Amino acid sequence: MGNGDIRVRGLAARAGGWSARHRWAAVGIWVLFVVLAMGLGSAAGRVDVKDSDQLKGETHTAARIVEDAGIDEPAGETVLLQARGGGLKATDPEFRDAVDAVVRAVEGTGRVTEVTSPYDTKTISKDGRSALVQFDVRGESDTAGERIEPVLKAVEGVQQDHESLRIEEIGGASMMKTFDDAFGDDFQKAEYSAVPVALGILLIAFGALVAALLPVLLAITAIMATMGLMGVVSHVMPMSDTANSVMLLVGLAVGVDYCLFYLRREREEREAGRDAQTALRIAAATSGRAIVVSGVTVCVAMAGMLFTGLAEFEAMGLASLMVVAVAMVGSVTVLPALLSLLGERVEKGRLPFLGRRKRSGGRQDSRFWTAVLRRVLAKPVVAVVVAAGALLAISAPALGMKTQQLTLDQEFGDSLPIVQTYNRLNDAFPGGSEPAEVVVKAHDINAPEVKSALADFRDRAISSGASRGPVEIKLHDAQNVAFVYVPLVGGSDQDKAGASLDTLRDEVRPATLGKVDGIEAPITGQVAGSKDFNDQLAGAVVPVFAFVVVFAFVLMLLSFRSLTIAITSIVLNLLSVGAAYGILVAVFQHGWGASLVGAEGVGAIITWLPLFLFVILFGLSMDYHVFVVSRIREARLRGLATRDAIRHGVVTTAGVVTSAAVIMVAVFAIFGTLSMQSMKQMGVGLAAAVLIDATIIRGVLLPAVMALLGERNWYLPTWLHRLPDLTHDETPQVVAAPAARDDEGEPLKV
Repeated sequence: MGNGDIRVRGLAARAGGWSARHRWAAVGIWVLFVVLAMGLGSAAGRVDVKDSDQLKGETHTAARIVEDAGIDEPAGETVLLQARGGGLKATDPEFRDAVDAVVRAVEGTGRVTEVTSPYDTKTISKDGRSALVQFDVRGESDTAGERIEPVLKAVEGVQQDHESLRIEEIGGASMMKTFDDAFGDDFQKAEYSAVPVALGILLIAFGALVAALLPVLLAITAIMATMGLMGVVSHVMPMSDTANSVMLLVGLAVGVDYCLFYLRREREEREAGRDAQTALRIAAATSGRAIVVSGVTVCVAMAGMLFTGLAEFEAMGLASLMVVAVAMVGSVTVLPALLSLLGERVEKGRLPFLGRRKRSGGRQDSRFWTAVLRRVLAKPVVAVVVAAGALLAISAPALGMKTQQLTLDQEFGDSLPIVQTYNRLNDAFPGGSEPAEVVVKAHDINAPEVKSALADFRDRAISSGASRGPVEIKLHDAQNVAFVYVPLVGGSDQDKAGASLDTLRDEVRPATLGKVDGIEAPITGQVAGSKDFNDQLAGAVVPVFAFVVVFAFVLMLLSFRSLTIAITSIVLNLLSVGAAYGILVAVFQHGWGASLVGAEGVGAIITWLPLFLFVILFGLSMDYHVFVVSRIREARLRGLATRDAIRHGVVTTAGVVTSAAVIMVAVFAIFGTLSMQSMKQMGVGLAAAVLIDATIIRGVLLPAVMALLGERNWYLPTWLHRLPDLTHDETPQVVAAPAARDDEGEPLKV
C-alpha cells in the first residue's frame, strides 16, 4: 500500500512532525521543563490562601481585623457534662464534684489555659441537667490537634470516676485529631490508588505494558511539572491543598485521555498499512488537533472559576487550567517523539491473556456500538425522544436542589462518637458548638460608650430571640479588639440559625454597636461563613455560566466551522450536566438509592459543588465530543454520506472513548468511596456525568441528532465565512474516495 505524501497544517500537526523528526530534542526539552518547574516550585515554596482572603463580605472583614491586629485565636475546647437519665442536676453535689474534677484534670495537663467553670460563666442548660467547662489549648490553633491527646485522656479518666454522668470533650482541637485519625489517609489513599487503577484499565485496553505505561507516565510528569508551577504562581495567586487534589484528579483524567486518543489513532493507522512516519503525521493532524481543541476548551471552562471571586475556587480553577495546558502540550510534543523512538517496541510487554483484538482494515470496530448505531440511525426520532426524555427525567430532581455548607452530623453521620457529642451539645445549648462571632474593632475598646454598646448588644441578642445565651465577651485591650461569642437559636439547623444571624446583623447590631462612631463589628462564624459563601457564589453563577458557555460555543464554531455543531455541542453538554445534578439531588438530598453508593440522604448538596461540577464537566465532556465529531467530519470530507460518516465516526472511536470513560469513572468513583459526604457527592457526581456523557450522549443522542440534521450539520451562514479557519487538512484514504460535492458540483466545505 502506498502512503503518499500527506500535507498537513495546523499547530498540532507541525508540533508532532517536528517532535518526530527531532525526537531526542523533544524528549530532552520535556524532561528539562519538568525538572526546572519542580526545582523552581521547590525553591519558591507554596503560598496558601489566607483565612482573610477566603471570602468577601463580613467574613473577610472580620478575618482582616484579626489578622491586622496580630491576634492568634487559640483552639477552643468544651467539656460537656450531662446527667444520664433523670435525677441529677447541675446544682447537686455529685455534679459539682464532677465539674471540679474536670477543671483540675485539664489544668493538670499543662496543655490548656483560660479554664472556666459553668458556675462562673452560667453555661448551664435550661433544664439544669447539662453544663459546660470551657478552655483554650496552648500554642497555635492549626496544630492544636497534635497536642490534645493528654487532655482527652484526662477527661476520659474523670468519666470513669463518674458513671452517673456523661462527660465528653469537643472542640476545634479534638475534632481535628478525630478527623485526622479517622480520615487523614483518605485523600492519600484515593490519590495513590488512582494511578494503578488507570494503569490496569489501560493494560486491558492496549494489552501491552509499554503502550499502557506511556499515558500514565506522561500524565504523572504533567502533574509533577504543574505542582512546581503552582509554587511559583502561588506568589501571585495563592494556592491550597484542595486545589492540589483537584489538580491531580483533573491532570490524571485528561493526561491519560489525551495520550489514549493519540496513541490509539497512531496504532490504527499503522495497522491500516501506513508506515510509522506517516501514521504519526496522521495522528498529529487528527487526534493531535482534537487534543488541542479539547484542551483549549477545558482551559476556558476552568478559567470560569476565576470569575467567582472566591479564593479557593480561583486556586482550583488556575491549578486545573495549568495541568490541562501542560498535559495538552506534552501530548502533542513529547508523545509523538516517544512513539517515534519506540516504533514497534510500543507493543512490548504484551499480556498473554489479552491478545491483539481482531481488526478489519486497520480499524477497531465495536460490535456493541455497531448494533446500537444500527438501531439509532434506523429510527433517529425515536432515539432522540427516548434518550432526551430519559435525561430530562433524570435532571428533574435538580429543580429542587438545596445547597448549604454541610454540618458536622451531615458530613460524617453518626459514624464517630464526637458527632453524637456535637448533637447532644446542640440539643442542650442550641448553637453552642458553632456560635456566631462578632469581631469588634474600636479606637478605644475600653471607652465607656463602647463597653455600654457591648453590654447592650449582649442583652439584645438574647431578648431579640436570636440567642438563648450565654453570650461571652472577650477583650483584647492592647489591640482594641473584642470578640463576642453568640450561640445562635437553631443550632445545627442551618435555616433557623441563618434567620438568627440575620436578626443579629440587621436588627441587633444597628441598634447597639452601630450607634457608636468609629466601630467596626463584622459578624463571622460557621453559619455566617456559609451564608457569605452562598451569597457570593450565587452572584458568580450567571457570569461563570455565561463565560463558559459563550467561549465553548465560539471555540466549537471556529474549530468545526459549523453553527449547527456549535449549538448542538452546548445543548448536549448542558443535558449531561443537568443529569448529573439530578442524580446528585436524588441520591444525596432525597436519599434515593444512597445506600448503593455507601452514602445517605443529608438533605442538601454542599454549596460549592454545583458550580464546580458545571465547570469541570463542561470542560471534560468536550474531550469525547471533539474526538467523535472530528472523526465524523473527517469521514464526511472523504466523501462518505452523512449517515455513513456518523456510523464510521462513532463506531471507530467507541473503543477509545469507552476506555477513556472507564478510566475517568474509575478515578472519580475512588473519591466517592471517601468517608466525607462532600467528597462522596463530588465523586459520584463526576463519575455519573462522565458515564452518561460517554454512553447516552455520545453513543445515542449525538448520532441521532446529527442523522436528523443531515447536511444541515455543516451549516455556516455566509456572514460567518470570514471567521478564522482552525480546521485542518483531513487525511485521505489509502484509496481516496471521491470528494463530496454540493448540488452545483463544487467541493463540499465541511
